[in-house]
Amino acid sequence: MRFDVLTIFPDLFVSPLREGILHRALAESRIRVELHNIRDFATDRHRMTDDRPFGGGEGMVMKPEPLAACLDAVRRLDDEPGQVILLSPRGRRYDQEQARRLAGLRRLILICGRYEGVDERFTRRYVDEEISIGDYILSGGELAAMVLIDSITRLLPGVLGCAESAANDTFSHGLLKHHQYTRPREFRGMSVPGELLSGDHARIGEYRFVESVRLTLERRPDLLRKVRFDGHQWRLLQRAGLSERIREVRHGG
Repeated sequence: MRFDVLTIFPDLFVSPLREGILHRALAESRIRVELHNIRDFATDRHRMTDDRPFGGGEGMVMKPEPLAACLDAVRRLDDEPGQVILLSPRGRRYDQEQARRLAGLRRLILICGRYEGVDERFTRRYVDEEISIGDYILSGGELAAMVLIDSITRLLPGVLGCAESAANDTFSHGLLKHHQYTRPREFRGMSVPGELLSGDHARIGEYRFVESVRLTLERRPDLLRKVRFDGHQWRLLQRAGLSERIREVRHGG
C-alpha cells in the first residue's frame, strides 16, 4: 500500500517511520510512504503556504495554489489516483471501521492541514473526504496522518507477527479488549485470575469475553449499542449479571 503525505513539516515523520511495525513494514515493502513538502510548490520567494483569511479573523489559512500544485505533481507519481484525505478537526471521526475500509485501498494521499484550516476552494475541488482523529485540536495534521498510517498498516496482511493480533484488538469486535496478564503469577500481593491458568481454552475464551463486555460497560458503554451477541454469549452475560445493564444502555438508561 502506498501513502503519500503532503505537509509543510516532513521531518516530523522521520523518527516514527524508523521504529517498530512501520519500520518493518517499510523494509519488507508492504507499505511505501512518500513525504512531499508543500513549500516546494510555493511560487513566491518566501515560499509562503498560508495567508490571512478574507473577512478577517484570527490566524492564517493554507493557500490553495501550493496545495493544488503539490497534489497535481504527487498524483502523477503513480497510476493509481488514490483517495485524497484531508486531516481536519471538522472531518468524520476516525475509528476502527474506517481503518478497515481504508486498508482495502491501494493508495492514500494524506493532506496535513495547519493553522486555521485550508482554503475551501481547494477542499471542494480536490479532497475526497475529511477525517478527524478526535474532538480536540492539534497543531497540525501530521500527528493525525501518522495515526492513520499506523492503524491502517497493522491491518495489512503479513505486517503483524501474529495474524490474529489485529483481528482481536480493541474495537475489532466493537468491544474494549479484556485485561492482560503475564509472568509472574504473583505480583505485590496480586494474583493472575484463576480462569487464565486453567488450561481450558473454552473457559478462558468465555472468561475473556465476559471481562471484555464488563470493561466496555464501565468505560465505553456507548459501544454496546452497536454490538450484537449470539445466544451462547447472551447466556454468559446473564450468568455474569451483565445482561440487564446492557439492556439499560441500549434503551438510553
